[in-house]
Amino acid sequence: MVGFNHFVGAVLRVGVRASALLAAALCTSATFGAPGGTPAPASRLGVPLVLGAELEWAQIAVGVLAGVLVGGPIGMLVWRMLTGQTVVKAREEAASITKRAEEDAKAAVQRAEIEADKKQLERKEKFEADLSRRMEEVRETERRIAKREDVLDKKLEALTSKEEQLTRQIDSNKAREASLTTKERELTETLTQQREKLIQITGMSLDEARATLLQRVEDESRHEMAKVQRKIIEEAEGHAKEKAREITLMAVQRYATEHTAESTVRAVPIPSDDMKGRIIGREGRNIRAIEKVTGVDIIVDDTPGVIIVSCFDKVRQAIAVESLNRLIADGRMHPSRIEEVVEKVKSETEEKIIKIGKEACLEVNLRGVHPKVSEAMGKLAYRTSYGQNVLRHSVEVAFLCQMIADQLGLDGTVARRCGFLHDIGKAMDHEQEGTHPQIGFDFAKQFGERDPVLNAIAGHHGDVPSTSFYTPIVMAADAISSARPGARRESMEKYIQRLEELQNIARAHSGVTEAYAIQAGREVRVMVDARKVNDDEAYSIAQSIAKRVSEEMTFPGEIRVTVLRETRAIEIAR
Repeated sequence: MVGFNHFVGAVLRVGVRASALLAAALCTSATFGAPGGTPAPASRLGVPLVLGAELEWAQIAVGVLAGVLVGGPIGMLVWRMLTGQTVVKAREEAASITKRAEEDAKAAVQRAEIEADKKQLERKEKFEADLSRRMEEVRETERRIAKREDVLDKKLEALTSKEEQLTRQIDSNKAREASLTTKERELTETLTQQREKLIQITGMSLDEARATLLQRVEDESRHEMAKVQRKIIEEAEGHAKEKAREITLMAVQRYATEHTAESTVRAVPIPSDDMKGRIIGREGRNIRAIEKVTGVDIIVDDTPGVIIVSCFDKVRQAIAVESLNRLIADGRMHPSRIEEVVEKVKSETEEKIIKIGKEACLEVNLRGVHPKVSEAMGKLAYRTSYGQNVLRHSVEVAFLCQMIADQLGLDGTVARRCGFLHDIGKAMDHEQEGTHPQIGFDFAKQFGERDPVLNAIAGHHGDVPSTSFYTPIVMAADAISSARPGARRESMEKYIQRLEELQNIARAHSGVTEAYAIQAGREVRVMVDARKVNDDEAYSIAQSIAKRVSEEMTFPGEIRVTVLRETRAIEIAR
């Protein structure tokens, strides 16, 4: 539209210019000019023409009028022609646009109708599916209700039947209660009559008869109680012994080791008796120097070929023995040399202790052990308990604990650690006060051991209550290791004293005629009077003796108590 307007304006301008040119031509042909023939510009009319003479105002007006009259119609004619063609084209374009719009509108209407039909069909299908699902739910609910009604009907029938049975039972109980009341009254009368007759026959008062009856009831009750107790104990012991025997034998058979027992004295061989004098030294200075730097006692007696090193501390004893062996082999024997050799042996022994501790930890496959703890375990290689090497005993207990824990479904690694460290308190010297479980507990706690291990160390002798399953396992494994034949030794005096104490405890019970300790004190045989003790009471006596032995005696392993009751019927035929 903007282009069209520019075009029309251009046509009008052309018409105006044509009119102006025509007017100028008319003025020139009329030969109006100025004097002298000099042309004058017609710039007032806006026409760029140079006339031969200056025109008068009247002539200019006539020229302008003639141009307008002639050029105006021409411009109008041209504008009408151009405008007519533009309108025709615009109408054609409008008709084309209208037709296309109508076609697009029809297509849009058709698409909308198709989309509406599609949506209506989808809603219909969805509605039918939802209706079908709900109808199925209704049918399922009706089936459940029908089934529930059947169940309720059956329960109602059962309740009705039970109610009828209860009614019959109540009637029967009422009849029985009446009968029992009658019989009770009759029984009371009969008992009263019997009591009076018994008093007349026996000549006993009511209190005396009651006391006799109570005594008889007490004896019978004690007899029944002993039977029940015997039965319960037999069942419990049978099951427990079977399981314990299985676990214990499994552990013992899977682990077997050897021990070498050491005593508190060791003999050092010497090449000749002259060496005894050199060891003693002038005025005893050499032997005093050895005893001072090593802390042991050197015994030089008339025994040929040996000297005795005595000490309860096995570490110091080992240092003294090794030092003496080196001094004897070297031949130089004076206080300064003695001190030099002993210091060197001490350093080597400390390194050896550390090495032994690490090797023991590797043997039992323990990780994360503090170096001080492994060093303390290395010292146990020089400790003995009843002649049993404590380190080897600890290794043995560690493996037994693992095997027992594995059989019980517990953590074998924790059990092995508990068993290995249970006697670590024995590695400490006399400067620390307290029992070895308490000392070991404090030492292990100081170096970060966990609660199960600490409780096993402190409680493996029953000094503190067990807070985990591993402490009883350590106690059992400790007893197994100690009770193995040949594992421990004790002095003859203690052995005899233990046997006598065991026999005295057994003889102190009523009905016991004799008691004998056999199998090196591992068992006590008790003979009872068959006329005073029956079979059930014999079990009670055995249990009582075992309880007293456990409470009053200290012994390794376990002691079996066997009570023998025998009845002999003797008759002589003549």
